[in-house]
Amino acid sequence: MELGNRVSSLGAAGFLWALLSCCVIHCLETDINCLKTIKASVQDPLNYLNYTWNFDNDTEGFICRFTGVECWHPDENRVLNLKLSDMGLKGQFPRGIEQCKSLTGLDLSSNEFSGPIPENISSIIPYATSLDLSSNNFSGQIPVNISNCRYLNSLRLDHNQLSGQIPAELSLLGRLKSFSVANNLLTGPVPAFGPNTTITADDYANNPGLCGAPLPPCMI
Repeated sequence: MELGNRVSSLGAAGFLWALLSCCVIHCLETDINCLKTIKASVQDPLNYLNYTWNFDNDTEGFICRFTGVECWHPDENRVLNLKLSDMGLKGQFPRGIEQCKSLTGLDLSSNEFSGPIPENISSIIPYATSLDLSSNNFSGQIPVNISNCRYLNSLRLDHNQLSGQIPAELSLLGRLKSFSVANNLLTGPVPAFGPNTTITADDYANNPGLCGAPLPPCMI
């Protein structure tokens, strides 16, 4: 009854506007919480985040001035890309990233992150077109779930400690154009990517036992 009274008093258009406004505010608060969680979960010995990620400000778009943060619009607290490369950051993969609901690009390269890549990575960055985790200390297997990141154009996992086989399901990434897993501990056959993906033997270099085109054929 209360909801019906609100619709009657505001009118349908007014009620819809109020509902959408609440949604927008919630989404922006989520992006702010996303960055707060990331800052709290990583070690930042060089103080890149500690010095520039100041949450005392409450003006619209204030997070867009943070180091490594790109927004959809400079006056809107909605994160488009996170570029946190070469900042000396340590810790495990910052799962708080999942609160940045509109994120399309994630670059954590050239840091000291360690531990596994999350098994549910596609739930954390569902709209990502680029993912760069290269030059860290990530270990364990490459999760099959990455194959559900269907918007990926670029995937870089090189220079880590990843082991096991490369999931064949990665060949389902129809938009993928570049892919590198060089300098890991990977074995077994490489995925059969489509013609739109430009991959050379160098993208698989320095792994102990990979095989299949563009590498030498696998032994049966």
